[in-house]
Amino acid sequence: MSPMSLSTPTLHTARLTLRPFDDPDGDDLFAMHSDAHVLRYWDAPPWSERVRADRFIAACRRMAEDGSGARVAVERGSDGVFLGWCGLTRWNPDYRSAALGYCYAEAAWGHGYATEVARALLGWAFETLDLNRVQSETDTRNGASARVLEKLGFVREGTLREDCVVNGDVSDSWVYGLLRREWRPSAEPAPGR
Repeated sequence: MSPMSLSTPTLHTARLTLRPFDDPDGDDLFAMHSDAHVLRYWDAPPWSERVRADRFIAACRRMAEDGSGARVAVERGSDGVFLGWCGLTRWNPDYRSAALGYCYAEAAWGHGYATEVARALLGWAFETLDLNRVQSETDTRNGASARVLEKLGFVREGTLREDCVVNGDVSDSWVYGLLRREWRPSAEPAPGR
């Protein structure tokens, strides 16, 4: 863990604003994380208590304070509608590694937002955190998430067999990795992909 604090960035893409979480985001966050359809491939059950959103926002602030990562709220630039979040967690400055995760409300699906946001956050992270490797995991049934990672240049490295059990439902996860030397900040995939 880094002993330094890590300022959560505010970033702008063509269509979106990525910014630190604030208390008023709690209602939107709870609405998204309590939706069983949105969370059907998540590694935990949907939230049933509104206080979970406040805890999540507090955890985002602690992460910034202890320097272990950065998680941003994502809103549409045109109208400020909350779409979801994206984060880089488990930052290890010794290994120069971090983990990418994200969650989006159903209204945000199918518009390329997840790729746009992750590309911006990864660009910031590779510049700011001197990363060598970013890892991400996704449920093997979640083809949309796998496509996002592959569009960003992540390589599927293996399968974690039966690594999640949510409400009795056992599932596998794919592990993806992206190395600094493979990172392409533009929308173009790496050569040979």
